[in-house]
Amino acid sequence: MSRNYDAFFSNKPMPKAEPSPLERLGWSNYFAQQTEIDAMEKTPPVRITSVHRSGLQAQGVDDLHATIPPRQDATVGDWFLFDAERPQDSILLERKSLIKRRSPGKDRFEQLIAANIDTTFIVTSFNADFNIARLERYVALALDADVTPVILITKADLCEDVEPLMKQARAISSNVHVEALNAKSPDTTQQLAPWCKIGQTIAFLGSSGVGKSTLSNALAGNDDIETGAVRFGDSKGRHTTTRRELHFVSSGCAVLDTPGMRELQLTDAAAGVGDLFSDLEALQSQCKFRDCAHDSEPGCAVKAALENGTIERARVNRWRKLVAEDAFNTASLSERKHKEKNLSKIIKSLDLKNKK
Repeated sequence: MSRNYDAFFSNKPMPKAEPSPLERLGWSNYFAQQTEIDAMEKTPPVRITSVHRSGLQAQGVDDLHATIPPRQDATVGDWFLFDAERPQDSILLERKSLIKRRSPGKDRFEQLIAANIDTTFIVTSFNADFNIARLERYVALALDADVTPVILITKADLCEDVEPLMKQARAISSNVHVEALNAKSPDTTQQLAPWCKIGQTIAFLGSSGVGKSTLSNALAGNDDIETGAVRFGDSKGRHTTTRRELHFVSSGCAVLDTPGMRELQLTDAAAGVGDLFSDLEALQSQCKFRDCAHDSEPGCAVKAALENGTIERARVNRWRKLVAEDAFNTASLSERKHKEKNLSKIIKSLDLKNKK
């Protein structure tokens, strides 16, 4: 039987191949290049869907569900080559993106939020939750992680005029798309569709009560994720989502629902802050002194721009605050890691002496 080659010479575009079950979990050439087919057969790829004290819950193809012993260097969204005989020896693959922050409170830890995310939906609402400084933090966090940030402002149906807050959100960065929506509207999935294609991984970040879980349910097409209303009086939400969990929805994308984060301290995010405030960074390079504090120094380009009204003082203050915060947290965590490394060396040395 002769083969028909007409399709190869036709002007019509070739049909795209149906994504494999692995690709539907977010697998791509980026991860495939880190392993080989033989290795994948012995240690199949699995993706972390949730993190518990007892271990990392992971999912693969052919209804493979795995548990990997707890590890501090792994988070939701990570890919592993799963060793069924020795789960502790499963191999963590290099990430294409990582969202992290300094842990809340006085502890100086680097907390991993999510890995291998393509788009971050930064969710706020048309009420008292709307806060430009907080949105800037989330955008800087996403930009530093090489993740596409999209600002979603929910509860549009409860706002008489959405344009003033939309204008403020758009002013954060010309590179960040802003959408106003009603999380319970049937049109929601259509609004989010451009970022939720098959094989893509999206994450909802924001305060409690702004509609993250409602949006996750909208994409999933069911109400399996628990949701809750905001408190009357201060518009603050209650924590209905208690842990970060990755859901694979019928549309083909992976959806990460997260608990509300009341404290978002940046660390090692200088690149993201620089991208967000690229105009101010460019101005700073024109200052007469390299270590200019932008207060009373002569030849300060930032101060000159403030005086002629080119830039806003409030935005400059937020920029300086984020730069200072990131530098302090990065130095603090670096010092802690150095001390922990030295302690580990001392313990290993003592263990060797005890064995002699």
